[in-house]
Amino acid sequence: MTKKLISILLVLCVVATGLFAGGGNEVYPSKDIEFTVGAGAGGGSDTTCRKILQLTEPILGGTFYVTNRPGASDCVGPNILMTAKPDGYSLGNLTYGAVVTGEYQQIMKGYTTDNLDLLCMITREADSFTISSDAPYKTWDEFIQYAKDHPGQVRVGDQGIGSRVYLLVTKVEQYYGVQFNKISYTSSAPQREALLNGEVDCIVSSLGDFAPIIQSGDAIGILEFSEVRNPTYPDVPTAKEIGLPDEFISGSFIIIAGPKGLPEDVKTKLVDSFRQAATSQEFADWAATVGITPSWMEGDELLEYCNQLKENDFAALDVLKEQGLI
Repeated sequence: MTKKLISILLVLCVVATGLFAGGGNEVYPSKDIEFTVGAGAGGGSDTTCRKILQLTEPILGGTFYVTNRPGASDCVGPNILMTAKPDGYSLGNLTYGAVVTGEYQQIMKGYTTDNLDLLCMITREADSFTISSDAPYKTWDEFIQYAKDHPGQVRVGDQGIGSRVYLLVTKVEQYYGVQFNKISYTSSAPQREALLNGEVDCIVSSLGDFAPIIQSGDAIGILEFSEVRNPTYPDVPTAKEIGLPDEFISGSFIIIAGPKGLPEDVKTKLVDSFRQAATSQEFADWAATVGITPSWMEGDELLEYCNQLKENDFAALDVLKEQGLI
């Protein structure tokens, strides 16, 4: 072998090594993936995200590590994600607050989910109307009729003016022509206490949030604002069953997203992996134990869902703003 040929081979080896080191031939994922949860550790969103990541790792062939960034209506985490490098090694979750509240109120200047690639939705936890078990009504129809017969007397516990559940209660009032006495609480925990203490007649959030008092027999779920029945509470009818318009489908959800501009091959691999995990029997069985509903959505369907949600709820929030309530 001539010296010239040896020199050429050495140069080619150096170039090839440089390309490999630079990531030219890397198979995604080649390192750990940071997943930013926009809520505190140990809460519902955090627990659900950690479960889906656990199930996704062996499918994807990679490892996730979680960082928690709570605050600002769940918008801190997504806001950080918007400025991350779009290489597939920074992902996170979105909730209702991160999709609707943060963008409408501009909690952070320029905040919009248009700056993210929305990969998929994995769960939806529908809102419900839950009443005391000793109430004079036991069904949705009886509840609405009672409210019509007693205007302004039925006390409904929501989660603050302008919140998701407040908007839902307002829609119910307008649709049925009833008037509730709306009383605000900071979260589902004080709502539960208020129902038990007789401060309110009805509380609104997810059935899972009210599981302790439903399981104890102190409360009854009379309607869930979903399209399909909750496997944990199969006796509770849905908004779709009773013929309410689609705009009444309401609740929290978890969407997985990444920075805008993810490579298409990376995006495809992530969505395929999350789909296998989120639609698995293991995830369904786990979800049933915590009262949430697996709900898969991706692509144009997911974008349309978010856009429609923002259009509807922004309009409702505009009304509240015109009334000087927010």
